[in-house]
Amino acid sequence: MEALLCTRLGAPDDLELADIADPVPGPGEAVVKVAAAALNFFDTLIIAGKYQVKPPLPFSPSAEFAGTVERVGAGVTGLKSGDRVLGYCGYGAARERVVLSAERLVPLPDGLDFDRAAGLTVTYGTSLYALKDRARLKTGETLAVLGASGGVGLAAVELGKIMGARVIACASSADKLAFAREHGADDGIDYAGEDLKDALRRLTDGKGADVIYDPVGGAYAEAALRSIAWYGRFLVVGFAAGDIPKLPLNLVLLKSCDVLGVFWGSWIARDPAGHRANTAQLLAWCADGKLSSHVHAVYSLRDGAAALKAIAARAVMGKVILRP
Repeated sequence: MEALLCTRLGAPDDLELADIADPVPGPGEAVVKVAAAALNFFDTLIIAGKYQVKPPLPFSPSAEFAGTVERVGAGVTGLKSGDRVLGYCGYGAARERVVLSAERLVPLPDGLDFDRAAGLTVTYGTSLYALKDRARLKTGETLAVLGASGGVGLAAVELGKIMGARVIACASSADKLAFAREHGADDGIDYAGEDLKDALRRLTDGKGADVIYDPVGGAYAEAALRSIAWYGRFLVVGFAAGDIPKLPLNLVLLKSCDVLGVFWGSWIARDPAGHRANTAQLLAWCADGKLSSHVHAVYSLRDGAAALKAIAARAVMGKVILRP
């Protein structure tokens, strides 16, 4: 079978398309024929050896996928050949077939296509965990989303609206803000053209945002924190800007606010039941048309390097999908 492989740490152009052996399911495992595999920003880091997860070489990028069960191993119940499923594997999905524990596969509802399903687990899973389980976002609160047109940012915008919040989208261009508004954002801030702290205070009549969702980091983190509301919650989701910020703790004291880490990948291992419940809710919302799971572009495995370059250049709004 074909697989997109990282055989040496480096850039997207260092990836190789190779023919490897088909996987065989062990006890409790299933082999899935991948119909769509989704890419995320952290895939650009993992192939460079700059992510907290460092797989042994060679490996495939892509942490999430959707497809059809082909074979199941001994002891597997509740799944059979032909079932449509999605799954999360951390890395390794950019190939024609994957094998993993059957417990990590979730059946797809009728009517939900593979492309949208493949891009649902990481971005929407991270955002729901952040907003519901970490920040405990309440109806009527104000949510500010940095990087609002990217994968996790767009998911946070849509989920914030479902949860009854007023959503302020923050992004680096007018086009990205228009895209976020199309997906439910109430207001927008172009932080490439205006001061983020002042704009957030202006749009909240000086009160500040109750919850700040930050997958960007860099210089924007402190600016956003300086505008947070009393008893606000600042969600540390990622560092797409490249720099890990150092926040002055006096700001946390002065606002009696919380700075909350969002390590979704570790949480799903520690609370698999909570993860499955969140995933079931996301699938139901997506099937009902309440979540877009917007696909920016679809690439072949052969063009996987181009897909990762688009993500690294912040040219993507929504998700990028690979189709084996």
